[in-house]
Amino acid sequence: MMTFAKFEKSFPNEDACLAYLVKMRWPTGVECPRCANPKVYELAKPYRWQCKKCAKNGYRFSPIAGTIFENTNIKLKMWFQVVMILTQSKKGISALQIHRMLGTGSYRTAWYMCHRIRAAMKDDSIERLTGEVEVDETYIGGRAQAKHLRDKPSKKAIVIGAIARKGNVVCKVIERTTKAKMEEFVEQTVSDRVSILATDEHPGYADLRKKGYRHSSVNHTQKQYVTTTVHGSVHTASLDSFWSLLKRGIVGTFHKVSEDYLPLYLNEFSFRHNHRNSDDMFGAVIAGC
Repeated sequence: MMTFAKFEKSFPNEDACLAYLVKMRWPTGVECPRCANPKVYELAKPYRWQCKKCAKNGYRFSPIAGTIFENTNIKLKMWFQVVMILTQSKKGISALQIHRMLGTGSYRTAWYMCHRIRAAMKDDSIERLTGEVEVDETYIGGRAQAKHLRDKPSKKAIVIGAIARKGNVVCKVIERTTKAKMEEFVEQTVSDRVSILATDEHPGYADLRKKGYRHSSVNHTQKQYVTTTVHGSVHTASLDSFWSLLKRGIVGTFHKVSEDYLPLYLNEFSFRHNHRNSDDMFGAVIAGC
């Protein structure tokens, strides 16, 4: 776990930050960020290399080339500080609070940094979920909170998610809760080898068994929240807990989130959940930047 004391000891200056970025980005040796050529030449200036393969006169680069840190005047240490704060805040932290804590120059700078880091938290390498999996939909925004959507007209953003009870969570914003959209999400995120696929009674999940899933559902409209089959317990409690944490973070920390930026917040909360048992969540973010 990265504490403030450990952070200051590990990253006393910019050179320490650059050295760590090189280690996390290129664990087997420096490669060209353009063509992945491992035969690069170290220049006289520290942390500068040249690749003669992808440019006529040679492409010169530094560790921040091709990362979220590129083309900014913000010190790498401040970027690292924001990453540490975001990874250690269970319910998230606002850009305004980060601006107050770090003195980023302006609120806009802190907002920009937070969103770029959230974009880097998107993990496309997660394999399709296996084991006991829950799928559920919810909506965020508008007047009401923490209720299931039944595809009625509203200004709320629709979010669908899947969670392995002993593993990862995947969620995304969808336009409508149509059967086609919901089945597409399930097929993209959930393996057909799951031991059980639990959902609520939404008709969008009605044909999942026909597609080869061990699908069972509970009927929330009849106040049925858990039932048991030969394959295991049927409920969506794990995903409901994730939705609750997400909504508490949005309402209590951010107060209001634009639908345009909601996917970035989903990245952040999903990343923290998926790396909750990691000894180096901070390093995982830096490696993905």
